[in-house]
Parts: sequence; C-alpha cells; structure tokens
Amino acid sequence: MQSTIPALFTPLTIREITLPNRIAVSPMCEYSSVDGFAHDWHLVHLGSRAAGGAGLVMTEAAAVEDIGRITYGDLGIWKDEHIPYLSRIVAFLHEQGSAAGIQLAHAGRKASTELPWNGGAAISPTDPDGWPPVGPSAIPFHPTDPIPHELSIDEIKATVESFAAATKRALAAGFDVVEIHGAHGYLLHEFLSPLSNQRTDSYGGSFDNRIRIVLDTVRAVRLEWPASLPLFLRLSVTDWMEGGWTADDSVELSRRVGELGVDLIDCSSGALVPNAKIPVGPGFQVPFAERIRKEAGVLTGAVGLITTAQQAEQILQEGKADLVLLAREMLRDPYFPMHAAQSLGVQVEVPKQYLRAIHGSVIRKSFGTK
Repeated sequence: MQSTIPALFTPLTIREITLPNRIAVSPMCEYSSVDGFAHDWHLVHLGSRAAGGAGLVMTEAAAVEDIGRITYGDLGIWKDEHIPYLSRIVAFLHEQGSAAGIQLAHAGRKASTELPWNGGAAISPTDPDGWPPVGPSAIPFHPTDPIPHELSIDEIKATVESFAAATKRALAAGFDVVEIHGAHGYLLHEFLSPLSNQRTDSYGGSFDNRIRIVLDTVRAVRLEWPASLPLFLRLSVTDWMEGGWTADDSVELSRRVGELGVDLIDCSSGALVPNAKIPVGPGFQVPFAERIRKEAGVLTGAVGLITTAQQAEQILQEGKADLVLLAREMLRDPYFPMHAAQSLGVQVEVPKQYLRAIHGSVIRKSFGTK
C-alpha cells in the first residue's frame, strides 16, 4: 500500500462543498424524459455511478425552458413539478457519498431534433414532436434545418431569467453544484461565436457584446445560488474553425466569469458548426483546461477521451486540471472509480452491499466523507 494518496483520490473543496475525490460524471444526455421529467431510468443511471464511487455526479443537460430541449426526450427543470423526482435522485447520490450536480442548458438553434437512435434529424416546428428553434441570429445549424427565430433583447432577458428560475429549482431539489452550459453549439455558445452570432445590437459584434448574455446569466444564477455552493461553467474553448470562438477568447471570458463567482471552467470544445475538423484523440482537450487554469486563475475540469486511472492521475499530477470529468468511460464502467482505486493501490469506501465481492486493495475505508 502506497503511503501517499494519488491526486485522483484527494478531496477537492470548492466553497463549502468537498468532493471526496477528483472523479466526476460528466453530463450525458439520456433522451429518456417525457415533458422534462426525470424518472427511474435517471435514478438508476446516475445512482449507479454514485454507488461506483464518483466524487461528483452531474445530471445531463436540464432544459431551463421547454423550447430549450435538444429533443423531446430531454431532461427539464423549467417548472416546479420537475423538482420532486430530482430531489429523490439527489438524496440517493448523497446516500452514496457523492456530491450532486445539475447542468442548466438551452439548446438554442440545435433544439427540436429527433432522438439520436431515431436518426437525430431536425424536426419541423409543425410536427407534434417539434417546436420553433431560437438563436442569436437567423442562421440554422445545418443549411437544411429550420431557420431559428432571432431572439429580441426582451426575449434574451427572459431567457436569462429562465436560467435564474431553474437555479432556484435546483436549490430546492438539493443539488450541491450548478453548471451553466455554455458549450457544444447550444444557445449561450451561439452568442459567443461570430460564426453563429451576426447581431448588430448590444448582444452582437464586439467581444464584449457577444459575451454579454453569458455574463448576464452568471450574475443571475449566482444571485440565486448560495455563496456556499459551487458554480461551474462549461465552455467550448475553441470552435476549431477560422473566424470562430478561440482559446484566447475563452481565457478572457474565464477571467471575467471568475470575478463574478464561477468557481470552475469545464473545458470542452467544438460542436458549434457541423464541418469543423477536430483532432480527436486521448486527452485532446486537456491542454485547454491547463491553459485556462494557468492564465485565467480559475479551477478547471478536463474532459475528452479520458479512459484510464493512470491517464487521469497524470493530468492532475502535472497540474493540468483540478477535476477530471468522464462520460463514455463511465457508460462502459459505472464502477470506474473503484477500479481506478484498485489500479492505483488506494483504499476507498465501497457500498457495504458489495464488500464480499470486492477483493484486492479496495476495501471499505472512508477518507472522512461519511
């Protein structure tokens, strides 16, 4: 047994929330809701990752408005009726020792699409399962998609208020962490990038104007979210396209939102335009987290094809991020944290129900999380 705890299994305290380790379940859309409601699938899906030992379990993108869903199967938090089942999930995550996070989102021009296993194509606003998409400008994601309605300034302000109202519901449901989704070509990201934002008013044109809705949203959310609780922001750090949003832009935005109360930047990239050429490979987005951490002075989360304990440990040991967020690997292995602990020779707490099946170095031992 090694004498020092690997970085992956050291606690991380952000404001008054302490994550028992640096492994987080990244938001992953399940497209399995009806009218935005969570149900047993979400409880089992998220709960199994908490039972598997993740320090933070994030819900999938939860739409702050019904028209902000990517598909008709998306999770929602646009009405109070969504709160009770979300509360049930939060309670179970807490019982397993995990912190509970929720990602607040609006799909913008990428809304109103078919479920991915049904092809994922845009759905006509006149279809019973569709609705009119919105965006900063009347520019569709695909040329053949419905043209989004260009939001007026009053509608932009109403959308910001929808994020604030969703934050109140997240607090009522008992979540520990809120993440604002400003990435992957969805509404807030659409405002950031000149490729999708061609407005000429106070929300378009200059850098300061294009980031205005993100700053407004951060302020509105932070007002409703207690000072004791962490606030994350997910960014697509670059569009991977000439003339688009850049890593330099993301560094500057990260500095500004840090001053407004964002505690961690969840560093992803791309997905604004369909024809971007992205050099996908193991850890390909980690340099973004490293740069923002060093240059903007905020905590960062690393994402993107992180699949082994050794890879995750190296990211943290080398100071490239403060947290690693896993998606596909967590789908393949809900018990990745247990297996990572075994691989790194760490003693961690496992559910008592599993004790007789666990062998090797993974034994029931708490690091003070329970």
